[in-house]
Amino acid sequence: MSLQVLYEDNHLLVVNKPAEIATMGAEAGRPTIHAVACEYLKAKYNKPGNVFVGIVSRLDTMTSGVLVLARTSKAASRLQTQFARKGNDSGPGKVYLAVVQGEIDPPTGHLRDEVFKDDAARRMRTVGRNGSPTGGSAQSAELEYQSIAGDDRCTLLAVRLATGRKHQIRVQFADRGHPILGDRKYGSKRPFPAGISLHSWALAIDHPTKKDRMAFHASPPRTWRGVLADLGVADVKDYWPQVSDAFQFNA
Repeated sequence: MSLQVLYEDNHLLVVNKPAEIATMGAEAGRPTIHAVACEYLKAKYNKPGNVFVGIVSRLDTMTSGVLVLARTSKAASRLQTQFARKGNDSGPGKVYLAVVQGEIDPPTGHLRDEVFKDDAARRMRTVGRNGSPTGGSAQSAELEYQSIAGDDRCTLLAVRLATGRKHQIRVQFADRGHPILGDRKYGSKRPFPAGISLHSWALAIDHPTKKDRMAFHASPPRTWRGVLADLGVADVKDYWPQVSDAFQFNA
């Protein structure tokens, strides 16, 4: 597969990840973004040996969008520290697009839950809504959302993460009766052409060596066109100024 590169320098490789490919750690014989990025760098720079690509954060296999990779160990270490921080001001700014089932009320809001991993079911759960953790493993999960367009069938949301828990957006909305389209693991009854309707739309980080604040954006894949057209959305870029203002996106 080809790699859609959004930005590249000596320390960073920022890509637009397709849906249905793992960031790393897939079963033998299946491609990963890590492997494809290594091959891309080897071919572009004619490197005979192994190429370093550091995974500093991940996107779920079924999720598309902006993904930052490190090209040096120094960058990887500094970015890992940065991604471990909370908040839009102290750490990376993360904004996702999601299409969820049903109409969201209220149209803007803040969600906070305690989430934990249910190993037997291979999914995340929220404390108090559908289970309780063992061994004190629950973690706080917080996000803000803004409705962009919608009707009684589904809603297009912009979501800003304050924390980065596994499957966070998926489980928090599903537990409120609004699963992401195509996300059968969390109860979606509606299909989606490829992966699920969750996309990493914008990401802001501090450059690991220059310290400059940098922002990267990726439009959702072609597979989103049908559902966006049904909601009357011609181009999600048109909504970015209001979303950026509402979230005080620190870029």
